[in-house]
Amino acid sequence: MESECIYNLLQLPANMEPPVVELAQGEKKKYLQPDSRNNPEFKELQKALMEWINSSLFREHIVVQNLEEDLFDGLVLHHLLQKLTSVTLDVEEIALTASNQKRKLAVVLEALHQHLQLEESAAKWNVESIFNKDLLATLHLLVAMAKHFQPDLPLPANVQVEVVTIKSTKNGLKSEKSVEQITDCNMDSDQQSKVDIFDELFKLAPEKVNAVKEAIIKFVNKKMERLGLSVQNIDTQLHNVNLAMELLKDGDLLNYPVNPEDITSGDPKATLRVLYGLFSKYKMSEDSKETKTEAGN
Repeated sequence: MESECIYNLLQLPANMEPPVVELAQGEKKKYLQPDSRNNPEFKELQKALMEWINSSLFREHIVVQNLEEDLFDGLVLHHLLQKLTSVTLDVEEIALTASNQKRKLAVVLEALHQHLQLEESAAKWNVESIFNKDLLATLHLLVAMAKHFQPDLPLPANVQVEVVTIKSTKNGLKSEKSVEQITDCNMDSDQQSKVDIFDELFKLAPEKVNAVKEAIIKFVNKKMERLGLSVQNIDTQLHNVNLAMELLKDGDLLNYPVNPEDITSGDPKATLRVLYGLFSKYKMSEDSKETKTEAGN
């Protein structure tokens, strides 16, 4: 297939090199359209999955910043599978060569398929696609893990991407465009109740964000006044988080996964998630005390 055809088919920018398409006869490969990579829901899905991984592996001091680059060698997937299943795999902790990385990845995926009760042929990923940093395959893998091990994790619904499938035939390379579904079209009622309220707030009612901040600042200052402390700006004054995040998780005080780096970088949604977790737990405790007092009276 000529380079010009690849450019037109994948809608690549003029300054981008076309991918080298080398396929054995009968083999096929999928390519993401550039427009799909810029889709807000597609980006939000990646962010949600990275936050989930980072919050799960917080104690291991593992931070994922790029799903394509950080998961291909099996190291992060190994730690994540251990965290979710307590399984012990007979693999080296750090594989340095490509062959050892690939071997480790194969062992991790085999164990994962057993837990998912999934035949390898039915999976939308394999060792080659993950090791070759295929973002689409990596997302399918992580979404399947999240649905199985943490079904209440709030992920964007109905995330779709446009893909071009190129297949090698005896008559040459053939191409086909299609739309691929990554997350389910509809969430069940239980998952809907777990939707991140701050994602919805910032998306649907951004004009109310400041009112929410003011209410939470008032709550924080009321509880901190006995220490002689006060908060005026939650985006800049709540940045000492490493120990605090660990204590919050131990106390089951977080309603949603939160990446500590998002707090230190001043992400308002992450800060509000933490403070709302404290606020909601406190309100439940106060409401329970009031109910007991009324019953006693």
